[in-house]
Amino acid sequence: MQFRKITIVGVGLLGGSIGLAVKRRKLARQIAGFVRRAARLKDCEKAGAVDFVTTDLLAAVWEADLVILCAPLGQMRRLAERLLPALKPGAIVTDVGSVKAGVVRELELLIANSGAHFIGSHPMAGAEKTGVSAARADLFENAVCVVTPTKKTNRAALKKVERFWKALGSQVLELTPETHDALVSRSSHLPHVVAATLANLVLNPAQPKLQASLCANGFRDTTRIASGSPEMWRDIALANRQNLAKSLNAFVADLQKFQRVVKAGDAQAIATFFETAKRRRDNWCACCASPSPE
Repeated sequence: MQFRKITIVGVGLLGGSIGLAVKRRKLARQIAGFVRRAARLKDCEKAGAVDFVTTDLLAAVWEADLVILCAPLGQMRRLAERLLPALKPGAIVTDVGSVKAGVVRELELLIANSGAHFIGSHPMAGAEKTGVSAARADLFENAVCVVTPTKKTNRAALKKVERFWKALGSQVLELTPETHDALVSRSSHLPHVVAATLANLVLNPAQPKLQASLCANGFRDTTRIASGSPEMWRDIALANRQNLAKSLNAFVADLQKFQRVVKAGDAQAIATFFETAKRRRDNWCACCASPSPE
């Protein structure tokens, strides 16, 4: 498959990686990029993720067959409203947002009223690094990409979006926006809160000066994602706050349960806690390593 023109709105880690992957696979004749600040133009040009980049949103979107919103969740609606005058009839708009229900609810009708189609997407790929300089052409290979159609979704547009993500090497999974948000609140959003909490607690300047010296690989690996974009994660926490609050309640309850067995010195319960965690994670890793059925 090949698009005549793809526009990436927000050329950072994800947007830049999409551009590099599209170029590698020759999925578009032209790739346009939009950035908010002129200072980012040179970074995009240096990375080579797009054919041309501009701070003029309408110029970037003009005549695009596929528009991919790679901006923080809090900016999605505003950007969508701004690009409407340049959106050609029949164009497809998708996104990479980590929360789907609100985005789909706000953008689906807005885009449809302009004669185009909106399909929610969430590629489950990323890194703690930000910016186009961290972009990689292989970022989406073997990653799950969730698409979130609704009853109003144009089926032809949906299939094109699914083929696009598959062409980037992703495994596509269809979920409702609500199911997606409930699941990622546990598997994606909760881990970021946990990593940030650990970083805030252990690296608090109020701790003894030697504390940071005793933070080795385990702490580094566990808190890696705490280095992600604060703006992005603020928006995610707010957009999915109800599901995240439920996940936090369940997590706190499990921590309190473990706290009780530690205080009681219950060796068997402590061993069972770690054995169960190891078995479940090892099984998950084994499933991830197994080839997916066609």
